[in-house]
Amino acid sequence: MHYEGNMIRPPSEANSILLQATVGCSHNKCTFCSAYKGERFKIKPDSIIMEDIAFAATYCKRQRRLFICDGDALIIPQKRLLKILKAIKKQIPWVNRVGLYANAKSIKLKTIDELKELKKHGLTIAYMGLESGDDITLKEVNKGVYSKTMIDMGKKIREAGVKLSITVLLGLAGRDRSKIHAEKTGRVLSEIDPEYVGALSLMLVPGTPLYNDYKAGKFTLIEPDEMLKELRTIISETNLTRGLFHANHASNYLPIKARLPKDKDKTLSLIDKALEGKVALRPEWSRGL
Repeated sequence: MHYEGNMIRPPSEANSILLQATVGCSHNKCTFCSAYKGERFKIKPDSIIMEDIAFAATYCKRQRRLFICDGDALIIPQKRLLKILKAIKKQIPWVNRVGLYANAKSIKLKTIDELKELKKHGLTIAYMGLESGDDITLKEVNKGVYSKTMIDMGKKIREAGVKLSITVLLGLAGRDRSKIHAEKTGRVLSEIDPEYVGALSLMLVPGTPLYNDYKAGKFTLIEPDEMLKELRTIISETNLTRGLFHANHASNYLPIKARLPKDKDKTLSLIDKALEGKVALRPEWSRGL
């Protein structure tokens, strides 16, 4: 396989075939993210992508999932992305799930019919980073999009029949807007009603603008109990039809996996016990990105 730069994939794609069709992120301006710094976004040549699909067809016969990397593969022009999906289906027919990252910009560039066409040819799940439902926080971290567009694009890709997994980031608003960030994030999640939600806890990375603001005293990194309070508020404010809410990423202090709405009360009770000190939190040394 031909891999370049930093390979990033969702935790749930840990055992997937990783097919790198793009390098870097098409936005790459978020103040908290260091994943693709120094990398110029590009779409890899079709010849290399097809070589890698042929490689996977020979050497990846046990894997049933495939993830198209990197930061925003949905932005690949429709004809080229269809060519990739068709090649996957033809050469790796045992793959039963194909996923990729998608941001609001790339979803907006596709018509609903184009998204349905991608679904027809094998696209199963898209991962979108909401981070926050609070527009002021989104502006501060240079997300490049506001909550209304996030809601519209999330609904759009769901209407196409593609499953949606949304990531939110605890602690992103600092201390002053912590409660607002949590409340509005829950409300946006409820509006979109995705199949999956993944909550991560902010870990500041040296060299990022947000880390520099922290060192300069312009940003406050909230404490573990405040992260838990944010998580509690988000879950309390989130109403999903039948969504799976994960907070079991290595960055989180309290691993959670809940089916909403069925497990909401039980999960809120678990967080309350953790806040009371009755449930142990993940130690700082074991947390990671």
